[in-house]
Amino acid sequence: MKSLKKETLQIKSEGWHSIAVILYVYGYNYLRSQCSYDVAPGGLLASVYHLTRIEYGVDQPEEVCIKVFTSRRNPRIPSAFWVWRFGR
Repeated sequence: MKSLKKETLQIKSEGWHSIAVILYVYGYNYLRSQCSYDVAPGGLLASVYHLTRIEYGVDQPEEVCIKVFTSRRNPRIPSAFWVWRFGR
């Protein structure tokens, strides 16, 4: 069985819009899942996005995991819904 390689990128919330658009342009056209979690008690919060590059005829698509971090005091991460919803 061939193992799949998945990259994980960790970014700050203020860079998320630009990174989301760049990933879409580079072919990561499917937002597979999104979740969030507490990084540490009283510490940062994280939102995790799993993106996949879907291409015709490719059995093992490339995947990337993005972790966007934000402070607990101002827990705001820009929405990237529009990138995958309207980017088609």
